Amino acid sequence: MELGTLFFLALGLSMDAFAVSISNGMSYKNFGKKQAVLTALTFGVFQAGMPVIGYFAGTFFSSAISFLDHWIALILLGFIGGNMIIQAIKEIKNPEIFQVRKEFSLRVLLVQGVATSIDALAVGISFSVMQTNIAVAVAFIGVITFVCCLIGAGFGKKFGAILEQKAKIFGGSILVLIGLKIFIEHMFG
Repeated sequence: MELGTLFFLALGLSMDAFAVSISNGMSYKNFGKKQAVLTALTFGVFQAGMPVIGYFAGTFFSSAISFLDHWIALILLGFIGGNMIIQAIKEIKNPEIFQVRKEFSLRVLLVQGVATSIDALAVGISFSVMQTNIAVAVAFIGVITFVCCLIGAGFGKKFGAILEQKAKIFGGSILVLIGLKIFIEHMFG
């Protein structure tokens, strides 16, 4: 996978975590710089770790499904990206009032880390069938997610709900486009 494509894939994957970072920044009364760094680090680690799990699971099955790799990438990335877009549109149509929660906790953060990185697990499977360098891929994903989430937490403190759904739509669109790019390259390239 080209570095440019990998960059945009990492950016797309990070948008769920970015949106949650915005939400955390605006929702918790005890959310400061320390919590912002902890959030960014947690999301970066989860987003980088899940593709590794998916990669090794996919490697186990890759020889049996290698002739379908471009279809798998298209379906997984299209589904993940499409789902992100649909969820964001639902949130826009049915806005919820953000209430200040009591306290930001490590337990909440770990649950958020898992929830926002499930899509990265599926991407890891795509990496294995496409024989992507997993070390480079997870480094991109982890670092980009960390930076995006740190920025998101700061934005959340300042701008709140204005950015959350737009980030999800942007991220979902990137994932769908990357899935299409991989499919077109394999079918016609």
